[in-house]
Amino acid sequence: MGLTVHLLGPPRVERADGVADPMRSRKSWALLACLILSERPLTRGRLAGLLYAEAEDPLRALRWGLAEIRRGLGVTVDGDPVVLTLPPDAVVDVDVLAHGSWAAAVDLPGLGSDLLEGLTVRDAPAFESWLLSERRRTAAAAEAILHEAALGRLAADDLDGASRLAQRAAGMSPLDENHQALVIRLYRLAGDDRAADRQFAAVTELFRKELGVAPGRAIEQAMGEGRRQREVAADDASIEAILESGAAAVAAGVVETGVRSLRTAVRLADRAGSGPLRVTARLRLAEALVHSLRGMDEEGLAVLYEAERLGLDAGYPVAVARARAEIGYVDFLRARYDRSHRWLTDALTVAGGSAGITARVTTYLGAVESDRAAYGPAARLLEQAAGLARSCADRRTEAYALSMLGRVHLLTGALEPAAEHLEAAIRLAERDHWLAFLPWPQALRGEVHLAAAEPAAAGVVLQQAFARACQLGDPCWEGISARSLALAAEAGGATERAFDLLADARRRSNRLADSYVWLDAYILDAQCSLGRRHGHPTTPLWVGALRRLASRTGMREMTVRAMRHSAALGNAGDHDAARLLAAGIANPTLDELLA
Repeated sequence: MGLTVHLLGPPRVERADGVADPMRSRKSWALLACLILSERPLTRGRLAGLLYAEAEDPLRALRWGLAEIRRGLGVTVDGDPVVLTLPPDAVVDVDVLAHGSWAAAVDLPGLGSDLLEGLTVRDAPAFESWLLSERRRTAAAAEAILHEAALGRLAADDLDGASRLAQRAAGMSPLDENHQALVIRLYRLAGDDRAADRQFAAVTELFRKELGVAPGRAIEQAMGEGRRQREVAADDASIEAILESGAAAVAAGVVETGVRSLRTAVRLADRAGSGPLRVTARLRLAEALVHSLRGMDEEGLAVLYEAERLGLDAGYPVAVARARAEIGYVDFLRARYDRSHRWLTDALTVAGGSAGITARVTTYLGAVESDRAAYGPAARLLEQAAGLARSCADRRTEAYALSMLGRVHLLTGALEPAAEHLEAAIRLAERDHWLAFLPWPQALRGEVHLAAAEPAAAGVVLQQAFARACQLGDPCWEGISARSLALAAEAGGATERAFDLLADARRRSNRLADSYVWLDAYILDAQCSLGRRHGHPTTPLWVGALRRLASRTGMREMTVRAMRHSAALGNAGDHDAARLLAAGIANPTLDELLA
């Protein structure tokens, strides 16, 4: 066995030569974690300031720590910035957790344990701040793996194995509605209705006690699940007719009726044993659940995992690519960015050169990179996606890609290209009668008007966006529109209204289990900024919520912004930690904030 590095749980190293626990210094373990987990190599000056600022000679202390890593692991670690070079066959548990398959990650011995468990480092407040964020991120990654593995086992009809994994995920985050919905759905599928009833009662009590709300649609739908039964046989022509009618109903806006037809088509295709129709029916059902019926992403994910498995077994690469693309999209919405990136890149490998699928996947990849504040790669991906979508006359994918590209420019302060791309997205959506999408680019366009000191123009477009979002009943579009209206209210001197609108924006955007998590962070950041400017007493609570959310999900800029807010409130170490994390983010707007 080659080199294996365990950072989850008590840190340890296994070497091919049998040397165990080779490093004694806590700061050497901390240094190793920094080198492994940092997305870009860090300079010696930053590492010395992070861990050895209290030493008489910080750079000398750093050299000692690097030497201990070099001896302990038998690896090369040198340079400035410092580069750790591991053997090609080395296994690092945190890397497997983020980028490996769920089948490999679910068997990690430290899965669910704290990063660097039991390790504390004295006189290093910036490192402690960094470590807290990384611990939250790896804990969230472990939850995501357990949930993903449960769905994978469900797709393989291993209900017992799926149930055990789903219960572990729910135990790590009991207030996650999607975890609880999966546990209940698995009980119902297994025919254990008493266990499902007990779980539902316990979850209902927990949600009412902790959140003051009843369980949402995802859990209600899970309770309506039943043991899988056989349907009367139907031929392929009949199944295709049901599929077409279901898809047409969804497209016409009669979504629940269409979804019922699509569910029937899935059951009939299974009864008939028709390989192509079993996959096609699941893909159409899943896309309707994910994109058209709010609060149903969890059921959609389960169907996508089944479609992916069936497509692999039958040798349908395009279907596999579609399934992986949509799984990646749901993970993107849930801010499980490492998992999303894996599914999306896997989709590209099997897409077979299909311009339509490649355009959609590339759009999703660009959105993932944008959420993670990798703005340069995000812009390149989104430009490529828009071009691909244009080449195959896919107006909706082009509009979505352009809206995300406009957002990149807005966030980085490039207002002219932001306005250009958002206007183009609005025109495409209107031309294709995609009214359900319009509030998103309109709300962002309103923010560009505000940033350009054009309050009258902002007011017109934002009121239209908010009214349309409310008519649609879309939580995400309502949330982004209300946030933008809050900015407009503050710009007009209506500070109390701005606070009210931001609180309302969070309530709206989070009312369903399949909300867009980045948007919640975006609204929270506005609350923190407004609260600091006006001395609002709830500001520390908002800062803490943003810090927890951003660090759990790996939203790098949002984590930096949370640390900046925290530092302004007097929390030691957060300013230096923010500058450390911001070093790899190419955003002039953020640079100005940290100057």
